[in-house]
Amino acid sequence: MFIDFIRSVNFLIRYKRKLVFLSLLLCMVFSIGSLASPTTKPLSKITDQGLLKDTVQKNIEVSDYAKRPVILDKPATRIISLAPHITENIFSAGAGDLIVGAVNYSDYPVAAKKIPRVGNIQGFSVETIIALKPDLIIAWGTGHAANITQKLIDLGLTVYIDEPKVLEDVAKSIKDIAIMTGQQDQAKKNIYEYQQKLSLLKQRFAKREKISVLYQVWDKPLRTINGDHIISDVISLCGGQNSFADAEVIAPIISLESVLVRNPQTIIASGMGTQRPDWLDDWLKWTSLEAVKKQNLFFIPPDLLQRHTVRILQGAQILCDQLENVRNGL
Repeated sequence: MFIDFIRSVNFLIRYKRKLVFLSLLLCMVFSIGSLASPTTKPLSKITDQGLLKDTVQKNIEVSDYAKRPVILDKPATRIISLAPHITENIFSAGAGDLIVGAVNYSDYPVAAKKIPRVGNIQGFSVETIIALKPDLIIAWGTGHAANITQKLIDLGLTVYIDEPKVLEDVAKSIKDIAIMTGQQDQAKKNIYEYQQKLSLLKQRFAKREKISVLYQVWDKPLRTINGDHIISDVISLCGGQNSFADAEVIAPIISLESVLVRNPQTIIASGMGTQRPDWLDDWLKWTSLEAVKKQNLFFIPPDLLQRHTVRILQGAQILCDQLENVRNGL
């Protein structure tokens, strides 16, 4: 009986050892299983949501001033500029070296003078443009060659219609160009500085006494601008009132009689260059005009007002100072 007892004890000891071994074996199995089944997402989901998503090429899309979507499958590298102010804005967007063709008088900055010409703002060569193989054409919406611009669109070329009408639009144009060319980082500084200067001018002159202004584009024929033109927005910025804001067309020809009737307090001339035009003094014979009585005949270089670029704020500063002198009787 004692022997049977001993045998039973030995059996239990051996059985216990097997249980311990099995327990250890199961722990190892579960541990390896947990390593093989991580808590992160399965590879299939990582591929779907991460790696594959990053490799998908997204189209570049902006809306131009004609409210048309302009779509590119990659940043533009060959640009045609169809107005001098557009050329300047492309440089401000950091993409000046991508211009392969521009119109005459694209002379700012200096590097723009070296760009091959495709014509002028009144007419440009479709054949020359096509030969340059552009992937983006930027055209002036109300330029004299709008019919040719439509032909370029009809040919299937990518065309962005540019038509800034208020000062804030200059920043939009530069921003859109930067997006279409992948130059957002380079454009940020110029856009920010422009917006800051514009904001400061608004704060300084927004509540000034109103001064009526005739902006004279040319003398023969006598031509001005209406309220839809960006120069009219400059006049408003400085606390002025465009005497012909209600004209039906953007750059109307007006009569001498209409100027005498509206009797502007100030006449500001542009001209063709950096020098004050002689024809501005032709108004001196009309002594009944308030602008003549007070000797408020001024000149601003046209490139500083008639180009829809960051330099328009230089012209705006001059115009604001001129109207301030009128208010102070200087």
